[in-house]
Amino acid sequence: MKETKTRVMSYTSMESPIGPLLLAGDDRGLHLVHFVNGRRPKSPSPAWVENKNPFKEAIRQLRAYFAGKLTEFALPLVLEGTEFQLLVWRNLQKIPYGETLSYGQLAKRIGSPDAARAVGLANGSNPIPIIIPCHRVIGSNGDLTGFGGGLPIKKKLLALESRQLSFL
Repeated sequence: MKETKTRVMSYTSMESPIGPLLLAGDDRGLHLVHFVNGRRPKSPSPAWVENKNPFKEAIRQLRAYFAGKLTEFALPLVLEGTEFQLLVWRNLQKIPYGETLSYGQLAKRIGSPDAARAVGLANGSNPIPIIIPCHRVIGSNGDLTGFGGGLPIKKKLLALESRQLSFL
């Protein structure tokens, strides 16, 4: 009989210039970054264990990002989603710091030019925003559209990346 290891999901919260963030993960890596004050409130699961230690590097990198000193994250991420969502999320990570792409452009990039709406839904389901930069995707007319943390936060993140805003 194969022995399976029970993974303990740890969590912590951190203060950030855009409000508190909930981080969750296990020994494989980060599973979740959530805007505590976002559109879809989320609380830690009762099965999760509060422990800041596994998140020291994620917190360090997020603070460096908000300080304008980090443009690319290097963290182990654990992504769970459909094949299409995973494809979209991997391609979000290829959008360079300080640049934006429309949903339609991203759909073309992944080989599904007619799937802009599906790309938008996958983008909105991104469990690790900021680190997987879903905020860099905008409407085809340049408008800011949907963001789990709210449009004001999306605007702040884009301003930070274009060096128009300094948080720290």
